[in-house]
Amino acid sequence: MTENILNALTFDVEDYFQVAALAEAVQYDDWPSMEYRVEANTDRILALLDHAKTKATFFTLGWVAERSPALVKRIAEQGHEIASHGYSHQLIYNQTPDVFREETRKSKKILEDTTGQAVTGYRAASYSITHQSRWALDVLCEEGFTWDSSIFPVHHDRYGMPGTPRWPHRLRTDKGHELAEFPLSTLKLPGYTLPIAGGGYFRLFPYWFSQWGLGSINRKGQPFVFYLHPWEVDPGQPRLDVKWFSRFRHYNNLDVCEARLKQLLSRFKFTTMTQVLRSRGVLDA
Repeated sequence: MTENILNALTFDVEDYFQVAALAEAVQYDDWPSMEYRVEANTDRILALLDHAKTKATFFTLGWVAERSPALVKRIAEQGHEIASHGYSHQLIYNQTPDVFREETRKSKKILEDTTGQAVTGYRAASYSITHQSRWALDVLCEEGFTWDSSIFPVHHDRYGMPGTPRWPHRLRTDKGHELAEFPLSTLKLPGYTLPIAGGGYFRLFPYWFSQWGLGSINRKGQPFVFYLHPWEVDPGQPRLDVKWFSRFRHYNNLDVCEARLKQLLSRFKFTTMTQVLRSRGVLDA
């Protein structure tokens, strides 16, 4: 059964210095002066996907798209899906609704003007649509988005909406709008819901455990969503001076991540987020 299930492969296109775990060392105003590595790292991922004959969804930061329009065009021209990752990678629950709306609209326009294609999917920076910022779902609907992948149904110090559905579904917002939601994938253990969707978890857990956990979702007849960032295949990136826990979160096992990704691509069947949502009847064709 598992080999016939389409899973969503996604990449959050941001640079290493834009990650929330490193915010203690890099301010937003410092970004233009940092070594810019996202283009080369994203091209490495594009080459991997080309070799594997696999399509993916690239949630692209508006700040990056402004500086690298040719990169965004390359992603789209190679048949991948472009979705929005917001503009400035700020945590939504630290923003006002007006600021969030302005940034969401700005990023959407940049991506659409660059690709000439409609952008209808969204993922929040650091999965920061929580119970506290649930209002952002209404803003997304009002700004023309039809699907989202921001909700992580787990307990976490920075994100999470525990108790929400674990599988792709249609949700109703507080104002009565409808939105297709693909929650970040989790593994249900006795008394605990474990994140298994990728990123730092993919680097922290042994590869065999990630493969087993993701496979168990398929064995239930459900698709999973997998995510990674371009900086996670870049062990040569600058090391910033941050607290030990942030350092562990960000730099752990960067040197093995690309090899693990290659293994994953050979083990599971992947496509874009929109294709999976449509195949599940959660999103209209």
